[in-house]
Amino acid sequence: MAMDAQERRARVEQRVLADGEAEFRTLALEFDVSEMTIRRDIELLEEKGSVRRVVGGAIASRGKAAEPTFTSRALMGAREKAHIAAAAVELLQPGETVVLDSGSTVLAVARAIKGRGLGLTIITPSILVALELHDEPNTKIVMTGGVVRPGELSLIGAPSVSSFAQYNCDVFVMGVAGVDGKRGLSDYNGEEGAVKKAAMKTADRVIVVADASKLGRVQLMNVAAPGEITALVTDGDADDPALTGFRAAGVEVRCIPAR
Repeated sequence: MAMDAQERRARVEQRVLADGEAEFRTLALEFDVSEMTIRRDIELLEEKGSVRRVVGGAIASRGKAAEPTFTSRALMGAREKAHIAAAAVELLQPGETVVLDSGSTVLAVARAIKGRGLGLTIITPSILVALELHDEPNTKIVMTGGVVRPGELSLIGAPSVSSFAQYNCDVFVMGVAGVDGKRGLSDYNGEEGAVKKAAMKTADRVIVVADASKLGRVQLMNVAAPGEITALVTDGDADDPALTGFRAAGVEVRCIPAR
């Protein structure tokens, strides 16, 4: 299925922010469009302030802390994220207490839970996740405390971090911005990263969901070493070098082929 312009621009933005720079020619080949189309995409992203045009290509306006908007991340690879989410839900058991992270990929997991009759207790720092599952039968929703992060609609800060100390959970489904075999898991925002670390401590199992665009990326905030998680679900290539360190650490790596 062909990618629409909005999703393509979101992917172009993610590529430039992740790599720091990209050539028009390389992007045109990657997304199977003309260089003129890529130039127009970059012009629109430059108006937004996330990238800057240079001779022959574009560079990120900021460094590793530069985070694309939630909307652009949700649009980017929406079909792939739904595919990953369906596979991740297969790892959940009826009646479990599950922490659902914030972020676009975990929001896809929340959508995949709907209609399965799992009877879960969901603890989440994500307002969007809570809204997605608030009317799911036999499902209890518990929200952490904290300060609302604009745009993300996640709860961050000391109240959110400390709230996890009172829980004992079966599993934490976590989204990240970077997956690297040596550097481990990373994210853009320090406060979001602190919430993830607190959630990991309360769970018996940690399942990471990450689409292929996250593999080989290292972002600002270190979240976890490869051996600190239980399973990694991705649509990336099984031979991707970023996954080697996770397998060596005993992580169950599930590579779900694209449909």
